[in-house]
Amino acid sequence: MEFLIEEQLPTLIIIVGPTAVGKTDLCVKLAQWLSCDIISCDSRQFYKELSIGTAKPTLEEMQNVKHHFIDSHSVEVLYSAGDFERDVEAFLESYFQQNNVVIMTGGSGLFVDAVVNGLDDMPEAPLELRAELMQRLENGEKESMQNELKSLDAVAYQNIDIHNSQRLVRALEVCLSTSKPFSSFQKKGEKKHFYKIVKIGIERPREELYQRINLRVEAMFEQGLLDEVKGLREFKDKNALQTVGYREVFGFLEGEQDLPTTMDLIKRNTRRYAKRQLTWFKNKDSFEWFDAQSFEEIKEFISKEIS
Repeated sequence: MEFLIEEQLPTLIIIVGPTAVGKTDLCVKLAQWLSCDIISCDSRQFYKELSIGTAKPTLEEMQNVKHHFIDSHSVEVLYSAGDFERDVEAFLESYFQQNNVVIMTGGSGLFVDAVVNGLDDMPEAPLELRAELMQRLENGEKESMQNELKSLDAVAYQNIDIHNSQRLVRALEVCLSTSKPFSSFQKKGEKKHFYKIVKIGIERPREELYQRINLRVEAMFEQGLLDEVKGLREFKDKNALQTVGYREVFGFLEGEQDLPTTMDLIKRNTRRYAKRQLTWFKNKDSFEWFDAQSFEEIKEFISKEIS
């Protein structure tokens, strides 16, 4: 389906939702209908070394629709929300010269927000402060640091992965060194765009979503998650591997818990992550929400928005 209208701004359709809700399947169908590409906005799918644990689109899905920002970087290089914003803007400038619509999808709220609202330059914290915070982690003070972040910046506490040591330290060091909330460095809709943005959220009933999460985790182990993580041991301390699905398997490999417990931990932590994702996006009042299976309703909404 083509939507090429004279003198109309090109359109970036953003589709968000919690992990395992069915974003990939929906977006592939929508992209085929719209004859457009897909931009991945998943903070782990950028990394070519990570596959099973990130639930990347299948080879068939990527053959049917061209995807961008998947396997685009090495896990050895930290790829920030600011980097993503810069690269997406450059991509859109080129893409929209010959196309009028593109879909961006993912569950990484900070990266979505970077494209929509932009990010201020995060201040550099004193090295001694970072060293002090890292020492506190080594001393087993992660829980107290999480509570400290909650008191300093409740918004960041809700929306970042507080179990990810590097992200926890980064948020705390900004709060402590600037006396301002980490979340305050996100711009509040100040960014100007040369394209129109249509924002869609998709969801499912909680029990249905949680069942899909549980089944996905089991499928990951069947597909070889253990072997994938074994091959990533040299990157264990990288930010992308301090995330749900990877850190629990590293714990298993180091003898911290048995395999059934590991699977249960990943299921539980993924459910918690999905809840945080929904909290983040539901707090953004400009998203139009649909059931993930309401394909025709979503098509109708998009048609009205871009015609």
